[in-house]
Amino acid sequence: MSISFRCLVTAILLSAATAFAADPNAIVFTDPAKAGIDYELQGEYAGTVKTGDDDLTIGVQVIALGDEKFQAVGFIGGLPGDGWSRGDKSHSSESKLENGVLRFASDQDDGKVVAEVKDGSIIVYVNDTKVAELTKVHRQSPTLGAKPPAGAIVLFDGSSTSAWEGGEIIDGKWLGAQNIATKDKFGDHQLHIEFQTPFMPTSRGQGRGNSGVYLQSRYECQVLDSFGLEGKNNECGGIYSISEPKVNMCFPPLAWQTYDVDFTAARYDDSGKKTKNARTTIRHNGVVIHDDLELTHGTPGRHEEGPEPDGVFLQNHGNPVVFQNIWVVKK
Repeated sequence: MSISFRCLVTAILLSAATAFAADPNAIVFTDPAKAGIDYELQGEYAGTVKTGDDDLTIGVQVIALGDEKFQAVGFIGGLPGDGWSRGDKSHSSESKLENGVLRFASDQDDGKVVAEVKDGSIIVYVNDTKVAELTKVHRQSPTLGAKPPAGAIVLFDGSSTSAWEGGEIIDGKWLGAQNIATKDKFGDHQLHIEFQTPFMPTSRGQGRGNSGVYLQSRYECQVLDSFGLEGKNNECGGIYSISEPKVNMCFPPLAWQTYDVDFTAARYDDSGKKTKNARTTIRHNGVVIHDDLELTHGTPGRHEEGPEPDGVFLQNHGNPVVFQNIWVVKK
C-alpha cells in the first residue's frame, strides 16, 4: 500500500524548537540508566516508505521536552549528514506519552494516519494498515576515540589536567567545562576534542547543555544540546556571531560527539595590523560543517584577536558538559 509523504510527515514530525530562557528548576541527567522513559524514546529513527512506485528514505529525530511531552523533526532523504542537507525539506508534529505509547495521529486525504513510537521503532499505520517502520539508530562519530598521531600534544587523556590552567577530572575520567585554558599556546594547528552534553529535558535553548570550545581563546565553536534544532550560529557547531553550521550534526544528549578542527591563525604585520583573517575547517561527528571558513572577527567571551599564539579554552555555562580525548597537532 502506498502513502503520500505529506500524510506520513504530518503524522510524525515537528519543527525545530525555538530558543527559550534557561529553566531555573532544570532537571539534569548525566547517567542514561537514570533518565527514564523520556530518554528511552528520544533519539534518531530511520527507514523507508512507499511513495507511489518509489521507496523514500526518511529520518526522524524525537526530542524529549520533559513531563512525557515530545517533539519530533523529520527529514526527507535521511537524517542530517546522512542524506539530508540544509535546505532540503523537513516537517513536524508533537505529542504526549499516553499509556506507555507515544502516538502521533492525523486525518489526511488517504485516511487516518497514526504513527506509534515504542520498543525502538516508529510504526506508521493508515486506516489500521501498517505502511512503514522506522528503526531507532545510534550513530557514532567516525573519529570518536581517534588516537593522537606522532608529534601530537595530548591535552587530556583522562589521567591528568596538567596541560590546563586549572581543571577537574569528573567521575575519574572526564574533563569538566570549567572556564579553563591550556598552558600551551597555539598558532596554526589541528585540534581533536570529544564532548558530551547532559540530558536536560525541561530546559530550552541556551540553557540546555551549554559550553564552548574557543580556538586560540578567540573564536568560539558552540557546544550545546541542539539535537533537533535548526542549527544557528549560537547552537552546536555554530561559530558564534559569524556562521551557522552547514548542517546541524548534533547527536542526542549523553552521546559522545567530536569536533575535528583545522585552524589557520590570523596574520599580522610588524606594526600589529591584521593582514589576513583566521580560517577554519571543522568536522562535527565526521561531517564538514565549516569549510575553510573565514573568521572575520573574534567572538565574545574570552580574548580579543591578536598576533600571538593562544590556548584552547573550554567555557563553563553552569551545565555539566564533559570532555575527553583532546589533542593538538601544531602545523
